[in-house]
Amino acid sequence: MQINFESEKPIFIQLADWLSDSIISGAIKEGEQIPSTTEMSVQLKINPATALKGVNMLVDKGIIYKKRGLGMFVSDGAVEKLRKERQAEFFGEYIKKMLDEAAKLGLSKKDIIELIERG
Repeated sequence: MQINFESEKPIFIQLADWLSDSIISGAIKEGEQIPSTTEMSVQLKINPATALKGVNMLVDKGIIYKKRGLGMFVSDGAVEKLRKERQAEFFGEYIKKMLDEAAKLGLSKKDIIELIERG
């Protein structure tokens, strides 16, 4: 993973997104331990508190859970939770905007489908 220090997106969110991507892709499986915040902070050259903040975002969503004295693990059902969350974000960020623009342009459902298939 690489952190983009020039990005407007906060570092802790970039870290949470990377962990989420790793879980969705299967690189980190449900029930599997994630790297410690210390390991991530050393590898990425970021403050451990920043790494913890990114991990805690996923803990708050129920994607990751803590086992006292053992570390952090991916929750059962995390992939499905993340997919549903991302689908909702995808609709809001892309589909809704596309449909609004299509309405302005007078495009029909058939027109939109043809454009998608052309892409």
